[in-house]
Amino acid sequence: MGFTDRINGFARRVPPWAVYILYLLPVPVLVYMAQTGALGREPIKALEHELGEIALQLLIIGLAITPLRRYFGINLLKFRRTFGLLAFIYVVLHLAVWLFLDVGIASQIWADILKRPYITIGMAACLLMVPLALTSNNWSVRKLGPAWRKLHKLTYLVVLLGSLHFIMLTKVWEVEPLAYMAVILALLALRLPKRRGNQAA
Repeated sequence: MGFTDRINGFARRVPPWAVYILYLLPVPVLVYMAQTGALGREPIKALEHELGEIALQLLIIGLAITPLRRYFGINLLKFRRTFGLLAFIYVVLHLAVWLFLDVGIASQIWADILKRPYITIGMAACLLMVPLALTSNNWSVRKLGPAWRKLHKLTYLVVLLGSLHFIMLTKVWEVEPLAYMAVILALLALRLPKRRGNQAA
């Protein structure tokens, strides 16, 4: 049995709920670290950043699933919706920390959304994720038919906006956010040659 077969065999045995548990474990840990000062001088900002970065990482993992199957034979399709929903959960938590702990004033929230481009872009990405999360179930797949695939291509725009939000948030050219964007562009480029026919979205 080859390396790919072993990975696929292991993936078949892992239930999606186990992935949810594994990836939600950082939440209480990060909250505890924020409360005890382990996240530095600005724990709320640090917590907000960590939650947002995990959300972006999960979006990238979801984006990588089709290229992994196409080019390496690694089949993780059963987890694609799981990673998408986990990303949405982290985005909601990221947004909640910003809304209720960082800003907290309704008038200031709207002012920031309208005046700060990186917040506008981040909010747009968050809103685009709502219909994706609401339709990440078998009933929606059956009900929407071919339109479901078209709708979920919004994921590409969401992950680009999320990465752009990260780049603009830093306000300087840092390696980490640029590396995320480079990985995203590479993963999107890998989908271009074989996007005809019945290739997975």
